[in-house]
Amino acid sequence: MDDDWQVVTVADGSAATEAAAGGALDVVVVAPVLPDMPAATLLGQIRTLRPETSRIALIAPGQTPPPRIISLAHRFLPLPLGPEMLLEAVGCLEELRELLDDPRLHAIIGRVEHLPSPPHVYLGLMHALEENEDTGSAEIAQLIAGDPAIAAKVLQLCNSAYFSSGRAITDLRAAVTRLGVATLRDLVLASEVFSVALAGGTDRTTLQQRALLASRLARRMLPESSAELGATAALLADIGLLLPGVRDEHSGEGDPDAPGHAEAGAYLLGLWGLPMPIIEAVAFHRRPARSSVRSFWVTGAVHVAMALASGDPVDEEYLRRVGVIDRLGGWRDHAESLTLRAEAEA
Repeated sequence: MDDDWQVVTVADGSAATEAAAGGALDVVVVAPVLPDMPAATLLGQIRTLRPETSRIALIAPGQTPPPRIISLAHRFLPLPLGPEMLLEAVGCLEELRELLDDPRLHAIIGRVEHLPSPPHVYLGLMHALEENEDTGSAEIAQLIAGDPAIAAKVLQLCNSAYFSSGRAITDLRAAVTRLGVATLRDLVLASEVFSVALAGGTDRTTLQQRALLASRLARRMLPESSAELGATAALLADIGLLLPGVRDEHSGEGDPDAPGHAEAGAYLLGLWGLPMPIIEAVAFHRRPARSSVRSFWVTGAVHVAMALASGDPVDEEYLRRVGVIDRLGGWRDHAESLTLRAEAEA
């Protein structure tokens, strides 16, 4: 790193906490195992002491980021860590920070009288799973049942063409068992997000079905360790269309000088406190090359999934650069099969 950076290495979490309390930090990189505390504890302390600090969690080879780490870190990097990978991550986080601090976005959002409420059932479910990863289907079903409108919508979506696998699902516990927690969590999020009044002439059903299709596609494109992040980010990629005064980047409708709905959606998710990888993917999914990530990860998967779900062009040059262009044909075929199945059942 050049002379503009001052790099400090500390031996344990206590020393890192002391350093954070003593002065501003631009970036903190946390090892997967610390001698005196869990990595999640240190990340939480850094978030409290220096919320403006970019937090990068290192993940041991072959490991999956724990749910608690996902909610606290801005980026995840695999070990062994090369210098190019670290510099790329730092640059990407700085660009995203500049995007979310854009005065235009602040002005647009500031004029909205009633922002969409955070998805409380979804966040409650996430919190329960963070506290206990072994939360059973009965407890999850009870949590969802606390909002009858959401529960009814979840059951409706469970039996839609995108998720149904034969026998109708008639109760929430069966939905948890049949679909799994990850898919059910996406359905809860879709139920809450798309229950609000939409801005402009946006069709709620079209938006929801496109989001669900993109979510399934993105999940398929990524390894298991990243599949849930990709599915959730794809589900929320068009959330900026809930906000008035933004430009619809699918149709081009709206003030050409207004922020695009992808950037506006990323800003809204930042206000809600969702994990940074999801915010980043929503912000850059229309132009994935802007993320500066040299490998195919969540942003790339959401870009392809949303393009296939909405009929927009895929950035094939980007896919060549990250080395996955040969997989595009299979992804197209899968998207077409899901779409045909939905149309047949409609």
